[in-house]
Amino acid sequence: MSLVVHDPTVEGSTIECEITPPRHLRRFFSGEPFRVEYDVDLEGLPTEIATIPALAHVCPVAWANGVDVEVSAVDETFLQSLEEVREVLGRMYPSFIEGGEIRVGEVVDTRADRSPDEFDDSGLLFSGGIDSVASYVRQREETPTLISIQGWVVGVEQDDRWEGAMTHIDTFAADRGLDVQNVRSNMLSCLDMPMLQAHYKRYVDGAWYSSVGHGIGLVALCAPLSHALGLGTIHIASSHTDEFDQPWGSHPSIDDNVRWTYTSGNHDGYVLSRQKKVELIADYAETEAETFPIRTCVHADRGGNCNECEKCYRTMVGMVLAGLDPNRFGYEMDERTFHEVREGFERRTFVMDDHTVFHWRDIQDHVRYDREFPVDSATEFFQWLETVDIDSITESATEATHRKVIRGVARNIPYPVYNSLYPVYGSLKKRI
Repeated sequence: MSLVVHDPTVEGSTIECEITPPRHLRRFFSGEPFRVEYDVDLEGLPTEIATIPALAHVCPVAWANGVDVEVSAVDETFLQSLEEVREVLGRMYPSFIEGGEIRVGEVVDTRADRSPDEFDDSGLLFSGGIDSVASYVRQREETPTLISIQGWVVGVEQDDRWEGAMTHIDTFAADRGLDVQNVRSNMLSCLDMPMLQAHYKRYVDGAWYSSVGHGIGLVALCAPLSHALGLGTIHIASSHTDEFDQPWGSHPSIDDNVRWTYTSGNHDGYVLSRQKKVELIADYAETEAETFPIRTCVHADRGGNCNECEKCYRTMVGMVLAGLDPNRFGYEMDERTFHEVREGFERRTFVMDDHTVFHWRDIQDHVRYDREFPVDSATEFFQWLETVDIDSITESATEATHRKVIRGVARNIPYPVYNSLYPVYGSLKKRI
């Protein structure tokens, strides 16, 4: 049997699409219709474009089970894109991506009614973190529209956190004369994320969406927006470089192949490691004589930074190394912070997966002393950090069963999803 993506309804700025999975896939779906809201009026949006966001999110689940997907109409270019991304994910995850066809009632060439000249603007998926700010710096000559998605790192029910995050993003955009578009979607509650994670955790280093679905999913969420605004490129910031050899849901071979009509995704910044991106931001801030908040934390209640999680610590350390004072960019840091970071390593309290290890090694590789650091005790800290055997710390920190469980879910996933997964894993652990 096929998984059916029903014809979407478009009302004002909202698209809603019912999903009917076959019986054996129902456990991976919550029963909610797929829903996404935009800041622009979408009345008259063609069905073949309106279905793209839902298709992008359900297809990886179908492919992981060898199930066909049935849809009444789809953009011809996007259909080709789906087939290419399916092949890429199959090579990344041969142990569970089984394949599956897209069964389409009508394949529509939407380019026939549009001109490429209509798509001469660009959009940038923007969270205000290191990766997306570095991508803005790289693409700023395009004056890209900043696209922020609620339902990913910040859940659709977390309006207070979203309001806090958008305060920073709106200010960043206003200071640079940029437009901002908000996208709000239940893509992570339409799917049953705890069940997906429980079933596929043995195959992936992070969560399902991060490891498999977020590249195609986040870029494709922008399809209706690009159709309305004429965005020919959707930039999505890279997480790694080609030195990272683990499979991941956002990769040039995925993101660059997501396209429809005259719009295509661009996996931006793949040539730059995270520390190189921090240095790029430091150069930009110095050249423009600007300061602005950088938001990387998934724990802070009001969209800022908690200043005490591993990611906050890692970001602050990288900023100091690049000559940036974190206190001028949305963090609170002094020499005591270095002691807290060192303690986190020595007591093995940081959750360290392949991704965090990759980024800490990157910081180690870029340690240099030919500049004045903006925070006291930095020199002594970096002299110590150069000696740290991260592999040894990671191995000993993840020996316990509970640490192995956390490592499988605590990667860069939305905090509300993490909260729902943790008790699931607690109960699973008790049964082992």
